[in-house]
Amino acid sequence: MAGNTGEDTTDRFSLKDHLFNADSIGDLAAEIAAGLPGFDAARFQSDVLSGFGERELMERLEWMADCLERQLAPDFPTMAEQLQAAMPAPLDPALRDDDFGRFIHALPGILAVRHGLEAHRDRALDLLYEATKRFSMEFYIRPFLNRWPEETLGRLHSWARDENYHVRRLVSEGTRPRLPWAKSVTLGTAQRVPFLDHLHADDTRYVTRSVANHLNDIAKTEPDVVIGLLQDWARAGRQDAKELAWMTRHALRVLVKQGHAGALAQLGYRGDVPIRAALTLGADRYAIGERVAISCELSADQDLPVMVDYRIRFARGGGKTAEKVFKLKVAEIKAGRPLSLSKAHFLKGGATTFTLYPGPHEVVLQVNGQDLARATFDLTASS
Repeated sequence: MAGNTGEDTTDRFSLKDHLFNADSIGDLAAEIAAGLPGFDAARFQSDVLSGFGERELMERLEWMADCLERQLAPDFPTMAEQLQAAMPAPLDPALRDDDFGRFIHALPGILAVRHGLEAHRDRALDLLYEATKRFSMEFYIRPFLNRWPEETLGRLHSWARDENYHVRRLVSEGTRPRLPWAKSVTLGTAQRVPFLDHLHADDTRYVTRSVANHLNDIAKTEPDVVIGLLQDWARAGRQDAKELAWMTRHALRVLVKQGHAGALAQLGYRGDVPIRAALTLGADRYAIGERVAISCELSADQDLPVMVDYRIRFARGGGKTAEKVFKLKVAEIKAGRPLSLSKAHFLKGGATTFTLYPGPHEVVLQVNGQDLARATFDLTASS
């Protein structure tokens, strides 16, 4: 809490307030009223705003659905017709990326799960199909995958070939094993792969980014499956070579951080060629809030592309340690010509996501997945 840290939080960005406020709720109320005769926009806006209080982002969405439900028919088939009538125009189908939509348009998904999951599965899936053209239904398709896997997968196989790229993206994004903020789905990799195999050749970056993120999820537990898929796709040649290269880098980012030999080889970084390395730090003691001066020199007997990262092994409370990987440089060593690289790493204090502790720290130089050099420094409290 701010009172414990002495930190001023009055100007801190609030995502929930940015997404849900008087202006955005007013927009939503006006949209619904335009498509739904008799809808009391002022009552809806007042109800919603009065109940936000300390509710967090996802709780606000549920509350908004509560308020909307009060003015809709109690039976789901009629409710679904009302929700569709109140939808804004679909997102621009001519765009190719970065068109996620507005969170205020998630309400049909919430109500489809609440009222359609058990007794009105097909009508609810129809509603999700229309709603995802306005805002991604990736959170709300997942309960249907868990409750009705065969029937929902059947829909997704059709949607993977839909003319609307938001619908196609939903197939990949909604079946991801580790979708942020979302419930898990009880699908096996074998059930996911046919979708990815088809969608990897999509001509829309919005879809291919989802496929790459999906692969990155799978790579955390089944790296060989991901590498095998990427190799198959490269041989098939159905996707533009530059786009597939981008997808490959994006899909393998977790494995690259881990120094996975197969992932690095897929990206063209060899681990079987000897590389000589020297690592130096600008000092052996730094304070929180300062910058660690990291320098290294690499050499090899042949021209060689290199991916150079460094890991810091941080001291933690109770004598424990934790490691984080940082990028240094993607470059090429020329035979007989040393490659010199440097970086000033900021030791940020007061971060909410990762707290620094005084104590011994180690920097490890990682080149093409191999640990080649190490150096240490002591971290002290900020002055």
